[in-house]
Amino acid sequence: MAQKTTLKEFEAVYPRLEEAILDHARKYKLPQEELDWLKANLETNPVGGKCNRGMSVPDSVSLLIGAALNEEQFFEAATLGWLTELLQAFFLVSDDMMDGSITRRGKPCWYRKDGVGMIAINDAFLLESSIYVLLKKYFRRHPAYIDIVELFQEITFQTELGQLCDLLTAPEDKVNLDNFSMTKYQFIVIYKTAYYSFYLPVALALHQLNLASPKNLKQAKDILIPLGEYFQIQDDFLDNFGLPEHIGKIGTDIKDNKCSWLVNKALEIATPEQRKILEENYGQKDDAKEAVIKKLYEDMKLKEQYEAFEESRARKIRSMIQEIDESEGLRKSVFEAFLDKIYKRTK
Repeated sequence: MAQKTTLKEFEAVYPRLEEAILDHARKYKLPQEELDWLKANLETNPVGGKCNRGMSVPDSVSLLIGAALNEEQFFEAATLGWLTELLQAFFLVSDDMMDGSITRRGKPCWYRKDGVGMIAINDAFLLESSIYVLLKKYFRRHPAYIDIVELFQEITFQTELGQLCDLLTAPEDKVNLDNFSMTKYQFIVIYKTAYYSFYLPVALALHQLNLASPKNLKQAKDILIPLGEYFQIQDDFLDNFGLPEHIGKIGTDIKDNKCSWLVNKALEIATPEQRKILEENYGQKDDAKEAVIKKLYEDMKLKEQYEAFEESRARKIRSMIQEIDESEGLRKSVFEAFLDKIYKRTK
């Protein structure tokens, strides 16, 4: 029987990995003050989140073998999961600086802490480099070692391309809806979110078990990328239509000039008059103008548009899952678990 990882179990692995990174730094005789700084970075930025991406690795490994993991299997899978969380931390520290964000997980962003500032750029690099320190220490003898290294490198590059497209398409201080299109939106979502959040954890699980055949990886990608796109579209929908008490925040996509699914769908179906309303009110730090856009979304029945999309996408993904060939070790249950978490979620 497959097991579901708890956050407590997953977090229990991290101190050992943190110590391994610090030990590696000690080999270079890093002075104590700088070692303490690195320790603070490692204890602040990768931890404190929901760890959904990271925990998806041991969960997927367990589903693939159809049983609970032994101690060694769990440590390997959780380590790969924490490498995913380190990658996420690298992206978030960088992204917060690029966006000028104020808080992260309810606390001041790392770069806004006293004395940090632009040093956070180097701290982000250290989070990324730590991935490869840990991979070498714990997976050097694994048959898929180089494949895993290359997977992290490729996913990092893909995510950075998605971020580049996002930054150039929707700068917060310059609104130009002519830059927006559903094609650009799909590129941003697939490369900035879907690859590292959905494909990476399953690809890592397949590599851990030496099941990462080209066929299995392609089947996984063909399902998980549309699933990741669906997740982000759902996130965009909830930013406007979700209840703040459910999603844990007040949506800001309209004021922040986000290239979201809702505005792109609105642009696709807008009359000239509705387009003018979008041009005059979208991306403004103004409550009244935000309210105008929210009313427009209601009038354009974007809630119904989203609900139709959700049913269509979920149906398509279920169909793809049913077509999975399990003869090479891939399991439908891995993808069913992802879809179950997302379908009709409200937070």
